[in-house]
Amino acid sequence: MTHPARLILPALRAGPDGSFAHESPGIDSALGLGVGGFILFGGNAESVRALTADLVRRAGRPLLLGSDLERGAGQQVAGLPELPPPGALGWLGDADVIRWAGAVTAAAARSVGINWVFAPVADLDVLPTKPIVQTRAFGADPAAVAACVRGWIEGCEAAGALACAKHYPGHGRTAVDSHVALPSVAADATTLAREDERPFAAAVDAGVGGVMTAHVAFPALDPDGRPATFSPPILERLRRRLGFDGVVVTDALVMEGALSRGGAEGAVEAVRAGVDLLLYPKDPAAASAALAEAARSGQLPPERLAQALRHYEAALARATRPAAGRPSGPYETTEELADTLLDRGLLRGVVRRLTKPIELVLVDDDLGGPYPPSPAVYLGRRLAERGLLGSGGSRIVLVFAEPRGWKGRAGFGPEARALLAREAPKAQLVVLFAHPRLADEVPGSAPVLLAWHRQRLMQEAGARWIAARTG
Repeated sequence: MTHPARLILPALRAGPDGSFAHESPGIDSALGLGVGGFILFGGNAESVRALTADLVRRAGRPLLLGSDLERGAGQQVAGLPELPPPGALGWLGDADVIRWAGAVTAAAARSVGINWVFAPVADLDVLPTKPIVQTRAFGADPAAVAACVRGWIEGCEAAGALACAKHYPGHGRTAVDSHVALPSVAADATTLAREDERPFAAAVDAGVGGVMTAHVAFPALDPDGRPATFSPPILERLRRRLGFDGVVVTDALVMEGALSRGGAEGAVEAVRAGVDLLLYPKDPAAASAALAEAARSGQLPPERLAQALRHYEAALARATRPAAGRPSGPYETTEELADTLLDRGLLRGVVRRLTKPIELVLVDDDLGGPYPPSPAVYLGRRLAERGLLGSGGSRIVLVFAEPRGWKGRAGFGPEARALLAREAPKAQLVVLFAHPRLADEVPGSAPVLLAWHRQRLMQEAGARWIAARTG
């Protein structure tokens, strides 16, 4: 029988220079264990393409190579196309755009050797206070989100990458981020089935290759309070009620919501409960040893291990099939899509003309935490290149507030609120790189332009929008 280490997918993170050279010892160890693949973070097109080819060459066999690409392949890999966040795509309400976005993501991912896209998010944006989902979800309405999830998966899978609906049975009602604690959802089983599970049912019906579990407890579905990742009744519900027969993968096992079940012991518990693949364990070697020992002792039933390995092999075969060509769709580039969003993005007020030179004021709510946010400089650079920056003309406040779990909140923090209170009332325009509901927290009467996210794609679209209205 294949070694149970095939069920483990360790993480590889690029260094500040975009290289993965520092990961060499971990790669040697993981390949020696016989892992089934990796999850990749960061890098650029050249470094990721070289890494994935080298991993497969050294393994001497195909691998599952996944990445979190909710906002397109450029979310992780510099030089590949970015897409606006799912919330923006759902806000447009265009099924052709959704399907095209999935295809663009898959095609770009496959071009650098990534064959498993950890997207789409199938959670509902139903709790305004939640710190982690927000614009990562397509919206709040179960039927509309289900339609988006279905279309995105169809586009992704048709373009040759495995898709992964996440985070079953839904992370949208959690006021706590599972990166930092174990959330518990109090909703009853009827509500969960009618609303939260509906996008996952659509994903299964669309033929999604993978489903990722939530490190969230749902007492209505499992009275013992186990997180979904470790819950036999919840995972059985996914298989039987929704009819899913693909591969089930955990969310990252380094998250506190998973570590509450222990490290290597938790890995065994998850597989025994019905999970197939273990994503980003804290200690891959310890997880591998624990799985092997559990299989030897009978703690992990042989039929459950065999089933998990079958699901892995089937997913691997789908993920490594020939990639499709360049996808066609409603836009030639993702920049055109970003411009469309900005053209429809005035949430408040009217902007007829701005006066140069433009003075920019930054309110950045994303600073701090374990990982730095992407730079806030792109919009300013593009305006500077056009000779539009300076002082004495229109004042524009740029507001950055993306979903970041370490914040423990959804709205602005006290420093950002204080800066907004001082600067927004004096502005001729506020550009909001955040969830649209945060517009209600912007004081004053200045027009508010919705730009959704601080990513380079949306900042540069913002610069084009401003330049076109500046004289």
